[in-house]
Amino acid sequence: MRWKHGRCLKKPGWLSKELLTELRLKKDVYKKWKRGETTKEEFKQIASTCRHKVRKAKAQNELRLAREVKSKKRGFYGYVRSKRKNKETVGSLRGEDGEMQTGDTERAELLNAFFASVFSDKENNARPEEFGANDSAEETQPRITKETVQEYLASLDVFKSPGPDELHPRVLKELADVISEPLAVIFENSWRTGEVPADWRRANVVPIFKKGKREDPNNYLPVSLTSIPGKILEQIIKQTVCGHLERNAVITNSQHGFLKNKSCQTNLISFFDRITTLVDEGNAVDVAYLDFSKAFDKVPHDILVKKLVKCGLDYATTQWICNWLTDRTQRVLINGSSSSWRRVTSGVPQGSVLGPVLFNIFINDLDDGLKGILIKFADDTKLGGVANTPEDRITLQNDLDRLENWAKTNKMNLFLSSGCFDFQSKTNKMNFNREKCKVLHLGKKNERHKYKMGDTWLESSTCEKDLGVLVDHKLDMSQQCDAAAKKANAILGLINRSIASRSREVIVPLYSALVRPHLEYCVQFWAPQFKKDTDKLERVQRRATKMVKGLEMMPYEERLRELGMFSLEKRRLRGDMIAMFKYIKGCHIEEGERLFSAAPEKRTRSNGSKLQERRFHLNIRKNFLTVRAVRQWNLLPRSVVESPSLEVFKQRLDNHMSGVL
Repeated sequence: MRWKHGRCLKKPGWLSKELLTELRLKKDVYKKWKRGETTKEEFKQIASTCRHKVRKAKAQNELRLAREVKSKKRGFYGYVRSKRKNKETVGSLRGEDGEMQTGDTERAELLNAFFASVFSDKENNARPEEFGANDSAEETQPRITKETVQEYLASLDVFKSPGPDELHPRVLKELADVISEPLAVIFENSWRTGEVPADWRRANVVPIFKKGKREDPNNYLPVSLTSIPGKILEQIIKQTVCGHLERNAVITNSQHGFLKNKSCQTNLISFFDRITTLVDEGNAVDVAYLDFSKAFDKVPHDILVKKLVKCGLDYATTQWICNWLTDRTQRVLINGSSSSWRRVTSGVPQGSVLGPVLFNIFINDLDDGLKGILIKFADDTKLGGVANTPEDRITLQNDLDRLENWAKTNKMNLFLSSGCFDFQSKTNKMNFNREKCKVLHLGKKNERHKYKMGDTWLESSTCEKDLGVLVDHKLDMSQQCDAAAKKANAILGLINRSIASRSREVIVPLYSALVRPHLEYCVQFWAPQFKKDTDKLERVQRRATKMVKGLEMMPYEERLRELGMFSLEKRRLRGDMIAMFKYIKGCHIEEGERLFSAAPEKRTRSNGSKLQERRFHLNIRKNFLTVRAVRQWNLLPRSVVESPSLEVFKQRLDNHMSGVL
């Protein structure tokens, strides 16, 4: 550590003890030269040697960052941040009185006050027995053994921050052999009795900036850092809860968030397969995008407990969750300064292990009684339906009214965003956000009907960001291609400015881990339909491969062969086939039965899993995954299609593509 102007500066990752000695020697020789005690040539020789060693040390550090970037992206971005002048993650904040707060403690207090303002007025300390739970019912939780705890301790990430109890994961990991048995006893007793230690109900909140103005507290997400041992027990309990939900098919198929084998991509493909089919048939289709503001923080504990009992969760687990949610407190940390503690009277902690699972249970009955197409990713909800006739539009309006009634019944709030906030506003009245709740009108003959929720008319939109993907009213995905290329180019420029090395060992891993994911996020859903968009994405990879030293003058195809890479177009085809394998033979097989139909076997030469090719009228349907990928799937050889596992399929597919394409 170094000190400058009273502040502690972290030592650069490339600065070793030996190099520090060399730099001090250079400084001493410089002083001697200025005093006339040595020659200029001697100083220049030492300075040259020192400069060479610094460059070599920086290159080795960058190589280390590149090799670790997939598992430790924070290391690379920390290295980049170290070169910036302004390293603040939380900007100056505007308080309720309009004054700007710049001090760490003042900003922490301001943010904590805002985060607490969205909670319910009063904590509802509901008990499972109030809703019919019986402590004599069969208990399903497994016994917690020393070996189980030891496995969790051994898998801890030592770079994670500790909770308010200051038990650091590095210490817990290194002492796993010693503390695993007493921790197992504590976990067992806590789960059986439902008693939760006070330290496990406290949280250090780290504010994460989302988007918008940094001065607005509403633009920060509260992420709770809780006790590491408490999180381990949460993981153990989560396994039991998720096992119960899966065995009893509690969570509806409309939910794709925080569930095994489901993702943003499965959400988008499942929903828009039906939507593009309707549009291709000549229908007008309206899609309403609904947003629950602060949804995780507004979950009423009494209603959540009622739903836990209703889904059949055992008494001890439900009782533990009740006590885990009760009497919670939190404080905000900024640059080591903390706010005062505040009570948490509603919601499930963001950043916890159990929080997402509990929220899925809470919102599970959202689509009860709806006639339209509703799909969820946690609280991100969209509702679609045919809008050809007045009767169709009335049906969709009735669905919106049912959703409004659900929110009122469950005391969920939707806030009208106006760029400011009111710490005293804690009403359970439901308001709808004009900026976030919008309607996308699809189809050539769409009359762009106006819908409302309560007294608020929902605005029409020509483009919406859906789980990170821009979807416009044309469904041609050009805007998403523009956005993906822009984001990828920005990060590639950051690498170009921040990293001195141009060796393939550094550039290729950084590109693969930090740039290419932006070009391929959910790309099986939004694959480019036009050549101009295909070329726009490919130019990013062309630029990246040109950065590698020694390959600048080679043609693009030769650079790819030299680096052992596929073009993005070829990677998209590979991704299509992997997605198809998951739907036909893998983890999405249940959804695949709805999306695809087996082709009638008329020929002896077949891969054994041929699919029926669908008809289409419009390009938006022609280019959708469930249509465009079927022919390529049918052309795969039997040896590839009948792979016993996904990993084997990928290996055989790569060998096939290398030889054919």
